[in-house]
Amino acid sequence: MAISMLAAVGCKGKQATEQDQPKSEIQQKVDEYAEFELKSDLIQNLSANEKELVKIFIEIGKVMDEIYWDEYFGNANRASLDTISDPAIRAFANIQYGAWDRLDSEKPFIPGYGERPAGCNFYPVDMTKEEFDALKDPLKNSEYSVIRRDSEGKLFALPYHEAYKEQLAKVDALLEKAIALAENPGLKKYLEARREAFKTDDYFNSDMVWMDMKDSKLDFVVGPIENYDDGINGLKCSHEAFVLVKDEQWSNDLSKFAALLPEMQKLLPCDPKYKKEVPGTDCDINVYDVVYYAGDCNAGSKTIAINLPNDERVQLKKGSRRLQLKNAMQAKFDNIMVPIAQLMVCPEQVDSVTFNAFFGNTCYHEVAHGLGIKNTVTGRGPCRQALGAQYSAWEEAKADVCGLFLTEQLIERGLITNTTVNQNYITFIAGILRSVRFGATEAHGVANIMCYNFFEKAGAFTRNADGKYVINVEKAREAARAWAALIIAMEGEGDMAAAKAYSDQNGKIGTALQKDLDAIRDANIPRDIVYKQGAEVLGL
Repeated sequence: MAISMLAAVGCKGKQATEQDQPKSEIQQKVDEYAEFELKSDLIQNLSANEKELVKIFIEIGKVMDEIYWDEYFGNANRASLDTISDPAIRAFANIQYGAWDRLDSEKPFIPGYGERPAGCNFYPVDMTKEEFDALKDPLKNSEYSVIRRDSEGKLFALPYHEAYKEQLAKVDALLEKAIALAENPGLKKYLEARREAFKTDDYFNSDMVWMDMKDSKLDFVVGPIENYDDGINGLKCSHEAFVLVKDEQWSNDLSKFAALLPEMQKLLPCDPKYKKEVPGTDCDINVYDVVYYAGDCNAGSKTIAINLPNDERVQLKKGSRRLQLKNAMQAKFDNIMVPIAQLMVCPEQVDSVTFNAFFGNTCYHEVAHGLGIKNTVTGRGPCRQALGAQYSAWEEAKADVCGLFLTEQLIERGLITNTTVNQNYITFIAGILRSVRFGATEAHGVANIMCYNFFEKAGAFTRNADGKYVINVEKAREAARAWAALIIAMEGEGDMAAAKAYSDQNGKIGTALQKDLDAIRDANIPRDIVYKQGAEVLGL
């Protein structure tokens, strides 16, 4: 004991001095992301060829990462990060893929950078709406093109396969190797179709083929997929990649629910005119361990479930696939959800916050993306097109609350037996406190803020004398139905101005919620996770 005390105080040791120094604000932001090693025991179940495929997919993912940096931040800006001397700023920029904090309303954190351009690097920063509207090029509205200026300063549209020609040549060579190695017929056919899609920017056929890929132990979600980053038109898709290994036992338990989708559609608590579309049933709900993230899905907050394809034509013909990322969910639950619940939920209900409920709510969030309405009843075309940049937040809000409603229905029918209605609602509301930390500019964050405010007004929860949440499950169930009806009607009408007005008014964090979020921050609870990942981490 005497030796330990001497070492601690004698000569003001270097280690003690460093610990006593307060952390910089930016280092505190870095520390808000809990590091998690992205491993999976399922790797052991793969053949030698499948393990080689995982390594190739990771290499393709690295190329998607390179493309996404350019789409979101611009490669010239990325190069400038190397000149920054502060290692914390560089680390945080790598987490955010740029100079803007995605979990703090995209505020700039690097000196010299102002607000994030609404259209990222998909459009010239100085482009005006009038210029874009005047451009007579049908390719300008493609999900797979960027807008650039020529030598005379005039706008033109450049398809992805030309804009990223050099990077996609690497992808093509890697896919050629992967196709030669792939033994599963469905996976091989998908890789062939995706290879062609990268050359043509036509992803419809590869999406259709991907829907038929049922029995492969590996999955590879890759390409330009989500349009969250395009704040101008809600059109341009960002590149990303997930490398996935199937958990066959958990997947088999969930597969029985795919056939129930048309019945679930009829159960939705909304006006019948908004649920006349019949969702496809040729889809599956599967569970995976994710072993690599790249690009859009790796930026800021990490995806824990996937619902694809986004193409409404594919959804109406074949439905969609729901991929639950079990190891990523467990990481977020253990590192974030449990500490938040222990801090914020009343003692009588804190034990009702469970992983099975968290898993179920997330799972049926993805199912609910395929339900509701895809085309407006007002002649404004597809809901995604009619609502434009507003669509993403409203669609995430729909998936959240309709997924909760559907989970309740399945529990009451005895089809889900590892959780209860009470657990799912209490876990859902505790989960909102996790998700609103994503900020008011990220689609999931806006969706959760609107949901939180709606549920609070409906009396779904109150606070006890200690400031802890007490959830009224019956009122929460009523609120879920009313909120679902409002959202589906908003999508079905396709009134962009109305959607924006509601979001502007109700998508803001109020004083009481901010106080709760401050308490969570002061408790040093991580906001999200950051991955240590790659072939070496997997032992490949």
